[in-house]
Amino acid sequence: MTMMPISYIFFLCFFNLQALQVREKWTKSSKKDELWEKAHECNAKRVLKLIVELEGLWVKLGQYLSTRADVLPPAYINHLKQLQDSLPPRKLEEVCLIINQELGKSMDDLFLNFDNIPLATASIAQVHRATLRDGQDVVVKVQHEGIKEIILEDLKNAKSIVDWIAWAEPQYNFNPMIDEWCKEAPKELNFNIEADNTREVSRNLGCKSNFDDNFINRVEVLIPDIIMSTEKVLILEYMDGIRLNDSVSLQEMGVDKQKLVEEISRAYAHQIYIDGFFNGDPHPGNFLVSKAPPHRPILLDFGLTKRLSSPLKQALAKMFLASAEGDHVALLSSFTEMGLKLRLDVPEQVMEIANVFFRTSTPAAEAAKTMKALAQQRDKNMKVLQEKMKLNEKQVKRFNPVDAFPGDIIIFSRVINLLRGLSSSMGLRVNYVDIMRPFAESVLQSNVNKGPAANPNWMHDTPILSNVENKLRKLLIELGNADKVLGIQVCAYKDGEVIIDTAAGVLGRYDPRPVQPDSLFPVFSVSKGITAGMVHWLVDKRKLDFSDKVENIWPEFGSDGKDKIKVHHVLNHTAGLQNAMSSVTRENPLLLTDWDECLNCITKMVPETEPGGQQSYHYLSFGWLINIIFMIQHASKKKFQEILEEAFIQPLNINGELYIGIPPGVESRLATLTSDAEDIKRLSEMAKSRPDIPASFQSHMQDPSEIASALPALFNTLFARRAIIPSANAHCSARALARYYAALVDQGAIPPPHASPAEPKLGSHPHIPKFTSPKSTKKQKGSKHSRNNSKDGSFAKKASGANYTKVPSEDVSSSSSSSISVARGEHGNDQTTAKIFTNSRIHDAFVGAGDYEELTLPGGQFGLGFKRSYSEDGKLIGFGHSGLGGSTGYCDIENRFSIGVTLNKLNMGGVTAKIMQLVCSELNIPLPADFYRFSERIADDDSNIAPLIN
Repeated sequence: MTMMPISYIFFLCFFNLQALQVREKWTKSSKKDELWEKAHECNAKRVLKLIVELEGLWVKLGQYLSTRADVLPPAYINHLKQLQDSLPPRKLEEVCLIINQELGKSMDDLFLNFDNIPLATASIAQVHRATLRDGQDVVVKVQHEGIKEIILEDLKNAKSIVDWIAWAEPQYNFNPMIDEWCKEAPKELNFNIEADNTREVSRNLGCKSNFDDNFINRVEVLIPDIIMSTEKVLILEYMDGIRLNDSVSLQEMGVDKQKLVEEISRAYAHQIYIDGFFNGDPHPGNFLVSKAPPHRPILLDFGLTKRLSSPLKQALAKMFLASAEGDHVALLSSFTEMGLKLRLDVPEQVMEIANVFFRTSTPAAEAAKTMKALAQQRDKNMKVLQEKMKLNEKQVKRFNPVDAFPGDIIIFSRVINLLRGLSSSMGLRVNYVDIMRPFAESVLQSNVNKGPAANPNWMHDTPILSNVENKLRKLLIELGNADKVLGIQVCAYKDGEVIIDTAAGVLGRYDPRPVQPDSLFPVFSVSKGITAGMVHWLVDKRKLDFSDKVENIWPEFGSDGKDKIKVHHVLNHTAGLQNAMSSVTRENPLLLTDWDECLNCITKMVPETEPGGQQSYHYLSFGWLINIIFMIQHASKKKFQEILEEAFIQPLNINGELYIGIPPGVESRLATLTSDAEDIKRLSEMAKSRPDIPASFQSHMQDPSEIASALPALFNTLFARRAIIPSANAHCSARALARYYAALVDQGAIPPPHASPAEPKLGSHPHIPKFTSPKSTKKQKGSKHSRNNSKDGSFAKKASGANYTKVPSEDVSSSSSSSISVARGEHGNDQTTAKIFTNSRIHDAFVGAGDYEELTLPGGQFGLGFKRSYSEDGKLIGFGHSGLGGSTGYCDIENRFSIGVTLNKLNMGGVTAKIMQLVCSELNIPLPADFYRFSERIADDDSNIAPLIN
């Protein structure tokens, strides 16, 4: 096939429209519409004539365009819709010859009657009505002679065109689309495959089954039975119906077109989200409407179908729901899951594009208005892209923001667009979000609701490291079956070695993907233990002193009676700011994600008590750590994230698994929060009789529904996850958290490499994921993600022979300023050990004991930033920090034990308590008193059970 006719018609139409734009300037306003209508009419006839001559794949293209009444002028729709089923028929002799060759019998032996005039003629075949020898009415679909060679040649030529376009205009790279067509289109040429597809879709939709009226997501459609098939001939049951685009007949029969198209859309939602197997060609020619009431849609032609893997089906459902609910995190995560990669971080623009994709259809009469709105949105997005990437107008036009586009979603995209075009061509407004939501939700919920008893993959399959881990997994299965656990990680170290590394459950209520060892959980106030460690690290490096006045570090802080507050007051929760910001955050919870506004608020707060006079947990105020973040930045002259990396991330080799404020690119590993409604209700009832709980927290606990819905919803948002909220916004894996406390329990000595067979290995992720360079629109072979950490952009390399990462000092010539010291082991280990802290009394500093006792309130729950842990007999045994909902980091000093627990179903802490009780009992170490209150030895009186909210 020569490309000359295509090029000629393309340029003829193009220059026709260009000339018309010039001519329009000298045309009266009243005549402009008529001028454009004539031009479109002329060009549409040219395009139709060319497509009919070329046949094959070009007819497929014309069929697709004929459905896009939402974006194309009416003239093109009116002419190109002939391609759906009204092409010039092949000669009857040719049709009969193919039937004889394929079925091995004469026409007389096969049929009592065979209509010479076809019911329809389309791109690949034509259909005749006939009667079999047994009297059954059927339709006979016969493939055009030589069409296979034409289609394959068309695909080859289309591939060449697409390659040239991608070379000339990189932002228009349609290779994934044509590659998918090259893979799927040849299957349409084998009618045996179509017969199998038809049977499977009919079975999936229950077309021949009698379902109860309460059957969930039942669809009311018809599909003809398959009678016989060969490669080129298909015989089906005859169903008496009228064409979907026959508006006159539909009106005469009183058919509700809105209900009809909505039912077709529901059928496709069922195929896509529930079955994972769908017809990829829903143009009007492939539908009939049954003449017999209740006038159900008849689905035809299953030659082009697509089968989705279970993970891809879930990702598409997740993308749809994320778009419907404005969930940026879920949307970006779904892209990663399906293999769609972007070259830059533009979550707002991505959400807008997704909303456009799933938008409500508009009648064809509004096509011009729709196109104008889409063009304006595109221009707006291009400006954002240009500013973000610092590109000029020429560069931004050539920049393709998509790095990798998965071919598996090409047919899905085509179906959504065809359905929208179908409703537009019929003058209907269809809300696809409302129609498809139940189907998308069901595919995710059906997987999420499968607990351990029904889901053999509920427990992540990794080798069991110890007897205690074996028993722990049995406990988690019990808790999962009792619906107390959605997703969870538990990791523990004993004497510097990993003894537990378990992951189980799913990532969220609408995210059925299994929890992995490297999944990232939001851990609320566990963050405080990490940020407190950063302050101790600065003190250890002599960049800060516990007795420093905060106003000397941050002058703005000293107003309104806060001039006496010192660093140790803030760490010990004795600054008197326990209720600071509570009223502000209650009025506008999103304020917590606004750095500058939080700082502004905290400077205006007035202490309720004298510094050091009363210890009251600063839970909702977030004040003490918001103060600290400024202390950290002013004291070290570095950003918060840089200090976190230098102090802990790099030395402990926990890259990519501990953040306070996540970076772009990790969304696919995030767990999603939900609430245990029963526990939240008990929490609100308990607040009335617990005077020791801060007033700010008591007020928030009065309405359980607020906690159950608002809190997870807020902290699930991309804005909250990316914000730096040092007291409540850490995201980490349990193994990173346990390793952090394993270092603290050994006075900062870095444990040996994380010796667990779980994949991926701890520390193997780039801590700050990188997007593909915008200067290159092609993938660089052999390149891998890397990260720059030092100011000059170089990577901090591992020292030869060392099992830790060295951290660049501010003065490379001075060994004393190194971030990691070398000291003798504290527990009988005589070899040199890398250490984060040089202070030999760092444990006393953590818990506020010994020389540091005067800096803390006597008998208080807190040391300097950490929650003190006591045994049942009142002995101080360790420290750590728990978070709202049960996530916990803890270590036992004497027994060199550390543990990290992360979970996404918020509860009062009972799940974590059961885990701690089991592990401590098996290891024969004391259980922290905080967890004794959940023990059966304590009376079942909710008033005695304080939640793990510290």
